[in-house]
Amino acid sequence: MPKHIHWYPGHIAKAQRQLKEKLNLVDVIIEVIDARIPYSSWYKSTSDLCNSKPRIILMNKADVSDKDLNSIWADTIKKASNCEVIITSLNNKSDTELIIKKITNLASDMTEKRKQKGLLPRAVRTMVVGMPNVGKSSTINRLVKRSKTKTGAKAGVTKQQQWVRINDKIELLDTPGIIPTVQNDQYQALKLACVNSIGENAYDSEYVAEELLKILNNRYQDNIRKYFGFNDEDITIENIAFKKNWILKNNVADIKRTSEIFLSNFRDGKIGKFTLETPEEYELI
Repeated sequence: MPKHIHWYPGHIAKAQRQLKEKLNLVDVIIEVIDARIPYSSWYKSTSDLCNSKPRIILMNKADVSDKDLNSIWADTIKKASNCEVIITSLNNKSDTELIIKKITNLASDMTEKRKQKGLLPRAVRTMVVGMPNVGKSSTINRLVKRSKTKTGAKAGVTKQQQWVRINDKIELLDTPGIIPTVQNDQYQALKLACVNSIGENAYDSEYVAEELLKILNNRYQDNIRKYFGFNDEDITIENIAFKKNWILKNNVADIKRTSEIFLSNFRDGKIGKFTLETPEEYELI
């Protein structure tokens, strides 16, 4: 498979069109991004799609990202987007009430305008947006405190829009992930593949694993050496295969198996808690 990442499945294009149709029904937007790649998983045109509607950004999967960079990224994105940013993870339920409170507060102007017009009060309408596999459906499940929507570990599992109830004052519309129609930055596409936000058919796992290892070796070399037990050896997928004894016939490294396991272990946080980009790279600081 060529190294170029083709990462725009047709069902996501359809979902984006459906999203635009639904935006007029929504009062508040909840945008979910991946804390391991805050910039690459942040859809820069969301503000245009929102038509100035209030928005909360959830920097999710903070439990598997670099803790020291989480607050820096949150402050950076808050300044760049002029939106509330909440650092969160699916394992931490303590911020659920904070998210619900923020939704209510952001909708206060809408609620007051309805009151002034003599209209009956209604539930605040909100929706979750974000790229595939950043935790949209799982976030909804957490907010409604039950498994109401379909979730999964593969990119693009959520395929239908549906209303779910958070409480008697807030209702929420789940949507598939938003992916830009044109992506000229293959490096950002690569990082999305690293965290499984792009369908597996769109990339070569061996290439992505190799490039991910380069990023981690550059940023977290000591962690990688310690985890795999490297001393002076070069940190490569091939050498990891030999370390783990993932060998084919004739003492050849099983690159495919090693790449797939390496990607899986990174995504699960087993290798360590890493963030693949900094604000300085994008001149945000």
